[in-house]
Amino acid sequence: MFAALKPQDPDKILALMGEFRADTRQGKIDLGVGVYKDPTGLTPVMRAVKAAERRIWETETTKSYTALSGEPAYLDAMSRMVLADTLAADRTAMLSTVGGTGAIRQAFELARMGNPDVTVHVSDPTWPNHVSMLRFMGLPFVEYRYFDAETRGVDFDGMLADLGRAKKGDLILLHGCCHNPTGANLTAEQWAAVADLLDRSGAVPLIDLAYQGFGDGLEEDAAGTRLIVSRAPDAMVAASCSKNFGIYRERTGILLTQVADGSARDLAQGAMAYLGRQTYSFPPDHGARVVQTILDDADLKADWMAELESVRRTMLDLRQQLAGELRDLTGTDRFDFIARHRGMFSRLGATPEQVQRIKDEAAIYIVGDSRLNIAGLNEQTVPVLARAIVDAGV
Repeated sequence: MFAALKPQDPDKILALMGEFRADTRQGKIDLGVGVYKDPTGLTPVMRAVKAAERRIWETETTKSYTALSGEPAYLDAMSRMVLADTLAADRTAMLSTVGGTGAIRQAFELARMGNPDVTVHVSDPTWPNHVSMLRFMGLPFVEYRYFDAETRGVDFDGMLADLGRAKKGDLILLHGCCHNPTGANLTAEQWAAVADLLDRSGAVPLIDLAYQGFGDGLEEDAAGTRLIVSRAPDAMVAASCSKNFGIYRERTGILLTQVADGSARDLAQGAMAYLGRQTYSFPPDHGARVVQTILDDADLKADWMAELESVRRTMLDLRQQLAGELRDLTGTDRFDFIARHRGMFSRLGATPEQVQRIKDEAAIYIVGDSRLNIAGLNEQTVPVLARAIVDAGV
């Protein structure tokens, strides 16, 4: 049996992490892996998370299974955080998932159950695991234009033209905020135009909301998602708690599925519970209970929001500093897009050869498509990166 297995292509980002660990040079900088790091290079446990864990430890009386679709209190708290007053509870099915990735995978599975002929439309570029999952599942997909390599912004005309090919029942995968890997976001007006397109085509949106609170603010980052869900009869949202609660290893996420007719809600809920049962049976609970404890306690929620805002502002300050350093070194404003991007990532537009040179000459590790993790920087390493970018001829 196992002799027939074939070697799998390694995940490029995980392979880059291995290269970084093996590099013995002093002062090496990791801008590849997508985790937030404080100025000391640590991914800290947030204060509210620590407090919630203490409270759970003191009060929890059982480790028995939670509900098949997840703890109801967690599902309610997360759906309110993501959708706020656009939540149509009587039309929305909810599933606690193994991280945001688990939510995306279950969304793909649900779409295939609902429409065996579904085609998935994904942005070019997108998070590599989106495409990897689709290929593994054998789901047909097409790319739509998104990133303008010249302006380092959104090619919105190209995006609309390509999405015009979507048919009724197709799935359109959108990034809710802090686009990964580019950092280039849609404006409010562009979100409204996408909603208009969905109205015309009958395609179903799937919004990957992995970075709520990392861009322009907790409420602001959900605005596009809420607009789409408020206008689309059918919609799905896959949300992750990894980044904004800093609980990466707890694998905490949620899939929200809105149906056009409330009478179909129970069908959707049953299908989602079935998919969970076939994949991991009952969902993990610790991270979900931490999140629910924070969101349902006014003091803990206020402290969490304050720390999240500090994280967001730190990344904005690093963006401003890097854009300023590059402006000083080049005498041009061609890197100002870095300050306009949002979230953890920006795509420099460097060639693979230039990315390799930055690694070889400066011990700075960036993903091959020139995606860099802004949160991997600090005030001292920003000038080092800026000089390396210029020296590599980017």
